[in-house]
Amino acid sequence: MIDLHPLTITKAHGHLKRGDFTVGELAASFIREIEKKDKDIHAYLEVFDDLEDQARGAQKLFEEGKADLLTGIPLAVKDNILIKDRRVSAASRILEGYRATYDASAIKKLKERGAIFLGRTNMDEFAMGASTENSAFGVTRNPHDLSRVPGGSSGGSAAAVAADMALAALGSDTGGSVRQPAAFCGVVGLKPTYGAVSRSGLIAMGSSLDQIGPLAKTVEDSEIIFKAVRGFDPLDSTSLPVGSKKPRALPKKFVVGVPRHFLAGEGLDKNVLSIFDKALLKLKEAGCEIREVTLPNVKYSLAAYYVIMPAEVSSNLARFDGVKFGLRERGGELMEDYLLTRGRGFGREARRRIILGTYVLSAGYYDAYYNRAVAVRSIVAGELLKTFQSGVHVVATPTAPTPAFKIGEKASDPLQMYLADVFTVTANIAGVPALSLPMGFAALDGKKLPVGFQMMAAPEEEDVLFALGRKLESVL
Repeated sequence: MIDLHPLTITKAHGHLKRGDFTVGELAASFIREIEKKDKDIHAYLEVFDDLEDQARGAQKLFEEGKADLLTGIPLAVKDNILIKDRRVSAASRILEGYRATYDASAIKKLKERGAIFLGRTNMDEFAMGASTENSAFGVTRNPHDLSRVPGGSSGGSAAAVAADMALAALGSDTGGSVRQPAAFCGVVGLKPTYGAVSRSGLIAMGSSLDQIGPLAKTVEDSEIIFKAVRGFDPLDSTSLPVGSKKPRALPKKFVVGVPRHFLAGEGLDKNVLSIFDKALLKLKEAGCEIREVTLPNVKYSLAAYYVIMPAEVSSNLARFDGVKFGLRERGGELMEDYLLTRGRGFGREARRRIILGTYVLSAGYYDAYYNRAVAVRSIVAGELLKTFQSGVHVVATPTAPTPAFKIGEKASDPLQMYLADVFTVTANIAGVPALSLPMGFAALDGKKLPVGFQMMAAPEEEDVLFALGRKLESVL
């Protein structure tokens, strides 16, 4: 029996290379964990039925001496990332039964390395949410406390990794949807620089905000997956060539900027703040400089995000009309087809954001809301870049203001739910990379709930995040 809990990508690769177990045996071990646990957690929407075939192909690469570090590594994939000939629904009834006609570019790169895809994971519908309660196919539960949410929208991927039902996973991050569930579930989550990873094959929510990112057990595993999927893609005009920015040498002494003014008054739980301060102290003891920084307009990031994102949602989801693909409800005429299909196919949160986005883009409100939000976005990005140019290597905050909340606790109050993104949306607004890693546990209702430490760096400086993340991992 393979002990999955201590396994990392590097350790699993070593075992596979030495022949301690085969790819098939490793995949079968994860399937047993899924069968044992997922009836309670519901991280997966589907477990793939061709794992034996996938495993044979990966094992052959080991036998031929062609194995990559990711060969045979069992991964979970969020249900908005296309895998050719596989069902993909973005957890929405409007795409139920739809099968992808091509591989997402990130999937294609992982296939070339022989990675194993275990299945597709649950999520908030079209990535709209912070709890994975908005899925059309049921709620995912937090492995640390089944009465609580795993975070969202990549909650299924985060829960799968946390519960040893996948060695790592892919998610997507539009306003914190990789990092916040990583924090709630006690794993590592990376939101890359905008354009670092191709969005081709990612079902779009907010096209200027979305990024595919890994969820993993360690910073090293996150780095391995990121380096495998990054790079320019002619299928994505916003993607960046590797090395498009001249890399800075890693500093001998990291400077960690902390916006204390931003942490005050943002509903930050006292336990989370205490754990965050202890993590900063550990970094200081490890030789880092902790410097207070001021970002006067960062507090407006959330408001700007919740104007820009719905505007892009209303545009991106217009394609789901009952004509081209997915669900089609028939009415007496074409307009009734549209109304019935979209009314029955989209869930409450998707409809709310479509309506809000249509409103802020409408005549008479475009300048008042959307253009102002875009201007705020530019100001926030400029402030962050100026901070990094001043000698600060990362800006640090807690990933989320609270530990995981109870299922249903915020479902009836959208504004409270949106506030769960208060510390994460800035990285998406500014297009900078951000990493969340576990920094400890908060005791709540007799349970120990993970909390996350977030770091943002300058564009294309993921190496800085990985280096400092490993340092923090080593001292916590």
